Amino acid sequence: MDGISIEVNAGETFGFLGPNGAGKSTSIKMLCTLASPSSGSAKVAGYDVVNQRNMVRRSIGLVFQDPTLDSYLTAEQNLKFHADLYGMKRSLVSERIQEVLEMVQLWDRKDSKVNTFSGGMRRRLEIARGLMHSPRVLFLDEPTVGLDPQTRSSIWKYITGLHENEDITIFMTTHYMDEAEYCSRIAIVDKGKIVALGTPDELKAGVGKDRVTIEVDNIESAQRVIGKRFSLESSVSEGMLVVSVEGGASFVPRLFSEVDLSIKSVSVARPSLDDVFLSYTGTTIREAENQAPPDMMRTMMAAQARR
Repeated sequence: MDGISIEVNAGETFGFLGPNGAGKSTSIKMLCTLASPSSGSAKVAGYDVVNQRNMVRRSIGLVFQDPTLDSYLTAEQNLKFHADLYGMKRSLVSERIQEVLEMVQLWDRKDSKVNTFSGGMRRRLEIARGLMHSPRVLFLDEPTVGLDPQTRSSIWKYITGLHENEDITIFMTTHYMDEAEYCSRIAIVDKGKIVALGTPDELKAGVGKDRVTIEVDNIESAQRVIGKRFSLESSVSEGMLVVSVEGGASFVPRLFSEVDLSIKSVSVARPSLDDVFLSYTGTTIREAENQAPPDMMRTMMAAQARR
């Protein structure tokens, strides 16, 4: 990361949004004391991540991007092992296990081995484990990566409901734009820098214009024609021409009647977080992932191989 500075408020759900390789997981590792910052300082729950590492660790829960459950233990055994590691009072363990398993609707599977669980059930159990010792801050590193859309939606139901049951701050990373909508505030990260910070509504309002996406035979020619006729700038995203314009719905009839273009399809969308990312970085989040430099890709692949 490159000299970032953020402050997360107690009780909010804060999202770190950006493509793979942007530095999100590295940031979480430093905040969770799993990696040492090369410069600067950071505090979590009031404790310094370098000089008060043990206090930070006692104050946080962490759900890793990759599964870390013991598949040959039951759900209850996984949680008991976690309670032992955190030195929880034994008189409180059984009651707390029931609380967190009921919270993620897995109490009826407490005696089942984890290797019988679906991917979504395992993720819910990992969230329950992260909550076992009643942390002040819960870190979620790509909590729904690899899950199907229906399961992702289910996981988010549990995450958004946490504030009803726990006095907790949530700090999460994601590269799914739709998931960032659940956050109180988000920081958009690109190439190790924070390029935008605010609530989802604030960031989308800052973009302001509608996005008109046009499929044409000759993109370069269409860009020139639209620029000359309407004095509008456009960009190319995933093989489509994208024009940002006020009143997109009223612009489309003019597009068809006032220029001679071979248009295959056209769509109009209100500003989204995709548009915010495009506005600040000049590319979509998907394209940013595909454009990761070779050395970054090699680093990511090596990290995966070590896991």
